[in-house]
Amino acid sequence: MSTLKENWRIALLVVLLIGAALALFVPGVPAGDTGNATSDAPTNLQYGIQLSGGTRIRAPVVGQTAEGVDVDPNDTAQLSQNVANRLGIDPIDVDVRAPDQQRDTGAVEVFTNDVTREEFRSALEAEGYQPDTIRDGVTRETRQQMVTSVQDKIQTSALSGGSVQTVSAPGGGQFISITAPGRDREDLVRILEERGIVRMYAVHQADNGTYVREQVLSQDEFAGVASENSQTEGPIARVTVEEAAAERFSQQMVDAGFDQRRSCTNYNHSDIQQTQGSCLVATLNGEPFYARGVAPGLAQSFRENTFKNDPVFVLPAESMDMAREIELNLKAGRLPAPLDFENSQSISLDPALAQQFQQNSLITGLLAVLAVSLVVYARYGRKEVAAPMVVTALSEVFLLLGFVAFVQYPLNLSHLAGFIAVIGTGVDDLIIIADEILQQGNIETGRVFQSRFRKAFWVIGAAAATTIVAMSPLMVLSLGDLSGFAIITIVGVLLGVLVTRPAYGDILRSFVLDED
Repeated sequence: MSTLKENWRIALLVVLLIGAALALFVPGVPAGDTGNATSDAPTNLQYGIQLSGGTRIRAPVVGQTAEGVDVDPNDTAQLSQNVANRLGIDPIDVDVRAPDQQRDTGAVEVFTNDVTREEFRSALEAEGYQPDTIRDGVTRETRQQMVTSVQDKIQTSALSGGSVQTVSAPGGGQFISITAPGRDREDLVRILEERGIVRMYAVHQADNGTYVREQVLSQDEFAGVASENSQTEGPIARVTVEEAAAERFSQQMVDAGFDQRRSCTNYNHSDIQQTQGSCLVATLNGEPFYARGVAPGLAQSFRENTFKNDPVFVLPAESMDMAREIELNLKAGRLPAPLDFENSQSISLDPALAQQFQQNSLITGLLAVLAVSLVVYARYGRKEVAAPMVVTALSEVFLLLGFVAFVQYPLNLSHLAGFIAVIGTGVDDLIIIADEILQQGNIETGRVFQSRFRKAFWVIGAAAATTIVAMSPLMVLSLGDLSGFAIITIVGVLLGVLVTRPAYGDILRSFVLDED
C-alpha cells in the first residue's frame, strides 16, 4: 500500500475540493460581492445575461479628437479653459493631453455633439495651435478611463455580474460594451446617462451688492459619502471632504461670509441675482439639487478653523432615491465623456428564457457525464479503473466551479461550453494514463508504474500546452463570448495537469500495484 507521502497529490485534491465547496456554498467566502446569488440561492455562482436575463449595450463615446497638437504640459489646463470658452461649452467637456512616453504628439478632445470640426479647428487656431487632423471619436486613454469609470458605476449601482470592455465596431471605430445581468435597457441607460458631475458653489453678495457664484469644491475633493434616512433630517447624504482640500474650503467659506449662520431663499440657478441671503449650492450634472444656508454649528467650525479636524457636512435630499444618487455619483466618480445611446446596439434577454437556458445547460452537462461514464466502462469493464476516472473528471469540474465562484466570474453559455470541453479533454487524458499503465503488461514494482505514468504524463502535458497556446489568443483578444470559453478551458486544463491527473495516477497506483 502506498504511503501517505506518496499520496500527497490525493491529499492536495481533497483540500482543493473542500476549498471549492466553501467558495460555492458558504456566504461571504468569495472575494467579490455574492452577485446574483442571494440568501436563498443554492450557490455563490454569478450568471451573465444569457443565464439570468439582462441587457448588453454597445455604444460609442461622444467626442472629437484633434491630433498633432504640441502643447506644453504646463499649458494644458489653460488651453482646456480657453478652448471651452471659445466653443461655449463646459470646461469639463475639454481634455488636453500633452506628449508623453505613451503619446508622441499632443491631442485635444471635446466631448459634445454641439461643436463642428470647423468650430473646433478655429478654436485651436485662435489659441495658436495647428492640429494635424480632427476626427470623430476619442483617444485610447479616454476609452480606458471610460471602462474604469463605468465599471465603478455599475458596481456601485449593485449591477452584480456586470462587465465593461472596449470592442471594435464592424465599420471601424471602438464601442464601449456594457453587460448588466438582471436589468432592462431603460434601467441601464438611466444609470449610464448620468455622468455624475458634482460641484459645490458658494453664492453670496459681493462688495458691489451683486450676487456671485464661486466654485468651492469639485468632484475629486470629496473623500466619501453615505446616504441615510435620518430621523431628524430625513433623507440625507453625509459627505466627507478630502483632508487636503478641507482647510482651503473652510477659508473660502469664511471669505464668502459663511462663518456666521446664513439663510438662503429664492435661489435661481439661471439668474442668481434673484437670490436672497447666502447659499451653499450643490449641482449634479449642472442642475442644482441642494441650495441652503449654513447652520450655526457648521459656520462655527468655519470660523474657528476646526472644520479640517472633522471635514463632514450634510446634504439634505428630496428622497432616499436622490440621496442614493448623490452617493452613487460621488463614489463612482464621473464619466470622462457621455455615451452615444442614439447610435448604440443593444441586446436584451428575458429572465424566463434565461432560466430555460440554465435548465437545458444542466441537462446537457448531465448527459455528457453519463455518456462519458458509459464509454469509459465499456472501454475497460473494470469498476476500479472506470469509477475513479469519472470521479476525477467530475472533481475537475467541481474545482473549476469553485474557482469561478471565488473570483465571481459571471457564467454564460460559452463558459458552459468550456466546462463540457474540459470534461472531454480531462477524460481523454485519463484514458491515456490508464492505457499506458494497464496495456503494457503487469506492474510489479513502483518504479515500473512511475516510468509508465511519467511517459503518459509527458503526452498529456504536451497536449495541454498545445491547448493553452491555441486558446490564448481567444482569451486576450476582444472577441466577446469566445474569450470566456477560452478562459474556462485554459483554467480547466491547468487544474487537470497540476492537480487531478497526478491525483488519478496515485489512485490508480493504489489499485493496480501490489508491492510487498
